[in-house]
Amino acid sequence: MILRDPVHGLIAFESPESEIVEKLIDTPEVQRLRRIRQLGYTSLAYPGAEHSRFAHAVGTAHVMLRLARRLTDIQSCLPPKHRLTPELVSDALAAALLHDLGHGPLSHMFENALPGAARHEVWTTRILRDPDTEVHRVLASQDHAMPERVASLIEGHHALTYLARAISGTYDVDRCDYLLRDAHATGVRYGHFDLDWFHRSLRFAPSPPDGTPPPLAIDGAKGIAGIESFVLARLFMFQQVYFHKATRAAEWMVHAALSRAVRLIADGTSLPGTPGAMVSSAAGRSPSLGEYLELDDGVFAATLHAWESGPDPALANLCARLRRRHLFKTIELHEESATNPDLQLRALTVARDIAAAHGLDPDVYVGLDLATDTPFDDRKDTLVVVFGHGKPRRPAEVSFLLGRLDGHALTRVRLIVPPEVREPIAQALAS
Repeated sequence: MILRDPVHGLIAFESPESEIVEKLIDTPEVQRLRRIRQLGYTSLAYPGAEHSRFAHAVGTAHVMLRLARRLTDIQSCLPPKHRLTPELVSDALAAALLHDLGHGPLSHMFENALPGAARHEVWTTRILRDPDTEVHRVLASQDHAMPERVASLIEGHHALTYLARAISGTYDVDRCDYLLRDAHATGVRYGHFDLDWFHRSLRFAPSPPDGTPPPLAIDGAKGIAGIESFVLARLFMFQQVYFHKATRAAEWMVHAALSRAVRLIADGTSLPGTPGAMVSSAAGRSPSLGEYLELDDGVFAATLHAWESGPDPALANLCARLRRRHLFKTIELHEESATNPDLQLRALTVARDIAAAHGLDPDVYVGLDLATDTPFDDRKDTLVVVFGHGKPRRPAEVSFLLGRLDGHALTRVRLIVPPEVREPIAQALAS
């Protein structure tokens, strides 16, 4: 199989180990990812961000294949039991391709918005382990134990720790693809990093004395810049794209709409057009796998449209605003207000009182959005830096930049309010 990709160029799955990718791609569970946008409502701020989870899945498998080739080239220093085998490469490629199977509509936004919803990782492994899914049957046709092996890899468990971290870790193949792909789609330059050089700089650290597999290492003489560029790309993408005020406002509105719809259904209100998975959630039940797999962006868009004509005016208004891109506005809380919960509560109270005075239900129309991410935490990964034959060192120990970023969270705190009350709220908070 040969594909053209806007990020990686020519993608080829032609080796015996990569045959599993071609067999999995046409399963309905993987094809469903074509109908889920990678970045949800980010296209409301960056018009090009219309790419799908499917494109990202294929790109992630490609990055895994490139990484496997690099590791195979340098693994002669390892004992045979710690080396990659063709079977392990196939498992890793399947895990890379399938790691996002469980995403709901609009990607991360949905699981954050639907009360009580399981995280997408849980749905992913559930899909893999369910014998009634086509993905499971394809994997099991290769080896009856393959579905469990792939699910465990996605969960970050494997005897070869370095392989597990390649699927689920700080520098995993998922992040390597989505940073480049999201930067390309949104048109920003600061999300790029040198993936070729990063892979070229990889080596294995000296084997631990306890006989466990060694961690991956970066050649300190030439590779530390590769880690720094990766971390900076992630920092800037969160700062400028993932935490964009229009995106966060839209996501908050979706959360408010879903929360209200669930409460209405739970109270006995009929909302025609609501998918079975949402009805189950409103009833306090976990959706069945079949119900969940029926959800995608198109289904969710039709649901919001149907709710516009529903019996609840507030829900109808939220959905109409979303469809027309009449988004709520944000008021950034700076300095002490951004870190002091008491000041945040005070600002939220002011906003709620003013919204109520204007005839807007504050439970529906006012919110506090806390967006946070830690771009680099040296304690959460096993990647080390090695200079020559010296002792492995942590990246934060040898990089001034990473040392300064280590453990520090990027945080944006904003009030989310309708545009018609933004000015009076901003003036009240400034006084």
